[in-house]
Amino acid sequence: HWECPFFRFPGYISPSSEIKFTDIPNGLAAATKVPAVGWFQYTVFCGICDLWLMHQVPTNPPGKLCTRLFGEETTNYEYGFLGIPGYLGGKAIADPEIKKKKLNAEIANGRLAMMAIIGMFFQDGL
Repeated sequence: HWECPFFRFPGYISPSSEIKFTDIPNGLAAATKVPAVGWFQYTVFCGICDLWLMHQVPTNPPGKLCTRLFGEETTNYEYGFLGIPGYLGGKAIADPEIKKKKLNAEIANGRLAMMAIIGMFFQDGL
Protein backbone atom coordinates (compact mmCIF):
# COMPACT_ATOMS: atom_id res chain seq x y z
CA HIS A 1 0.00 0.00 0.00
CA TRP A 2 0.99 3.63 -0.52
CA GLU A 3 1.60 6.15 2.27
CA CYS A 4 2.06 9.87 1.85
CA PRO A 5 4.73 11.18 4.25
CA PHE A 6 3.27 14.70 4.15
CA PHE A 7 -0.07 13.80 5.69
CA ARG A 8 0.86 11.11 8.19
CA PHE A 9 1.24 13.01 11.46
CA PRO A 10 -1.26 11.53 13.90
CA GLY A 11 -1.50 13.59 17.07
CA TYR A 12 0.70 16.47 15.88
CA ILE A 13 -0.34 20.09 15.52
CA SER A 14 3.05 21.04 14.09
CA PRO A 15 5.28 18.09 13.17
CA SER A 16 8.23 20.38 12.33
CA SER A 17 8.11 21.89 15.82
CA GLU A 18 7.31 18.55 17.48
CA ILE A 19 4.14 19.99 19.05
CA LYS A 20 1.46 17.40 19.82
CA PHE A 21 -2.18 17.96 20.76
CA THR A 22 -1.46 16.46 24.17
CA ASP A 23 1.15 19.19 24.82
CA ILE A 24 -1.44 21.97 24.56
CA PRO A 25 -3.22 22.97 27.79
CA ASN A 26 -6.83 24.09 27.97
CA GLY A 27 -8.02 27.69 28.10
CA LEU A 28 -5.88 30.78 27.68
CA ALA A 29 -2.69 28.92 28.56
CA ALA A 30 -2.87 27.37 25.07
CA ALA A 31 -1.93 30.75 23.54
CA THR A 32 1.52 30.53 25.13
CA LYS A 33 2.24 27.25 23.35
CA VAL A 34 1.76 28.66 19.84
CA PRO A 35 5.17 29.41 18.28
CA ALA A 36 6.00 33.05 17.57
CA VAL A 37 6.11 32.28 13.84
CA GLY A 38 2.48 31.12 14.05
CA TRP A 39 1.35 34.36 15.67
CA PHE A 40 3.35 36.29 13.05
CA GLN A 41 1.66 34.39 10.19
CA TYR A 42 -1.77 35.01 11.72
CA THR A 43 -1.09 38.74 12.16
CA VAL A 44 0.28 39.19 8.63
CA PHE A 45 -2.63 37.31 7.04
CA CYS A 46 -5.25 39.33 8.97
CA GLY A 47 -3.44 42.56 8.11
CA ILE A 48 -3.31 41.74 4.40
CA CYS A 49 -7.01 40.87 4.37
CA ASP A 50 -7.99 44.00 6.29
CA LEU A 51 -5.73 46.50 4.53
CA TRP A 52 -5.73 45.32 0.91
CA LEU A 53 -7.93 42.36 0.02
CA MET A 54 -11.27 43.12 1.72
CA HIS A 55 -11.45 46.87 2.28
CA GLN A 56 -14.74 48.50 3.31
CA VAL A 57 -15.13 51.95 1.76
CA PRO A 58 -17.37 54.14 3.97
CA THR A 59 -19.48 55.23 0.99
CA ASN A 60 -20.30 51.62 0.00
CA PRO A 61 -23.17 49.77 1.70
CA PRO A 62 -22.21 47.17 4.34
CA GLY A 63 -21.11 43.90 2.79
CA LYS A 64 -19.86 45.49 -0.42
CA LEU A 65 -16.08 45.25 -0.19
CA CYS A 66 -13.32 46.21 -2.58
CA THR A 67 -9.65 45.54 -2.98
CA ARG A 68 -6.98 48.22 -2.75
CA LEU A 69 -4.74 46.24 -5.08
CA PHE A 70 -6.71 47.37 -8.15
CA GLY A 71 -8.13 50.62 -6.81
CA GLU A 72 -11.04 51.34 -4.50
CA GLU A 73 -13.46 51.84 -7.38
CA THR A 74 -13.03 48.18 -8.33
CA THR A 75 -15.68 46.38 -6.31
CA ASN A 76 -15.31 42.65 -6.57
CA TYR A 77 -16.73 41.38 -3.29
CA GLU A 78 -20.37 41.53 -2.33
CA TYR A 79 -21.90 39.65 0.58
CA GLY A 80 -25.55 39.22 1.44
CA PHE A 81 -27.49 37.87 4.39
CA LEU A 82 -25.44 35.55 6.67
CA GLY A 83 -22.30 36.45 4.72
CA ILE A 84 -23.30 34.47 1.65
CA PRO A 85 -21.29 35.78 -1.32
CA GLY A 86 -23.16 37.55 -4.09
CA TYR A 87 -21.99 35.05 -6.71
CA LEU A 88 -23.76 32.30 -4.73
CA GLY A 89 -27.03 34.22 -4.60
CA GLY A 90 -26.50 36.21 -1.40
CA LYS A 91 -28.61 39.34 -1.30
CA ALA A 92 -28.97 42.10 1.28
CA ILE A 93 -32.13 42.25 3.38
CA ALA A 94 -34.54 44.59 1.59
CA ASP A 95 -37.21 45.08 4.29
CA PRO A 96 -36.00 47.77 6.76
CA GLU A 97 -37.98 46.36 9.71
CA ILE A 98 -36.54 42.85 9.30
CA LYS A 99 -33.08 44.32 8.77
CA LYS A 100 -33.36 46.38 11.99
CA LYS A 101 -34.54 43.33 13.95
CA LYS A 102 -31.68 41.16 12.65
CA LEU A 103 -29.05 43.85 13.29
CA ASN A 104 -30.30 44.28 16.87
CA ALA A 105 -30.13 40.50 17.35
CA GLU A 106 -26.56 40.54 16.03
CA ILE A 107 -25.58 43.29 18.47
CA ALA A 108 -27.17 41.36 21.36
CA ASN A 109 -25.32 38.18 20.37
CA GLY A 110 -22.05 40.10 20.16
CA ARG A 111 -22.57 41.44 23.67
CA LEU A 112 -23.36 37.94 24.91
CA ALA A 113 -20.16 36.65 23.31
CA MET A 114 -18.14 39.38 25.02
CA MET A 115 -19.59 38.43 28.40
CA ALA A 116 -18.85 34.76 27.71
CA ILE A 117 -15.18 35.47 26.94
CA ILE A 118 -14.89 37.58 30.09
CA GLY A 119 -16.34 34.62 32.02
CA MET A 120 -13.72 32.37 30.45
CA PHE A 121 -10.96 34.81 31.48
CA PHE A 122 -12.30 34.82 35.02
CA GLN A 123 -12.52 31.03 35.09
CA ASP A 124 -8.90 30.72 33.92
CA GLY A 125 -7.82 32.95 36.78
CA LEU A 126 -6.84 36.19 35.11
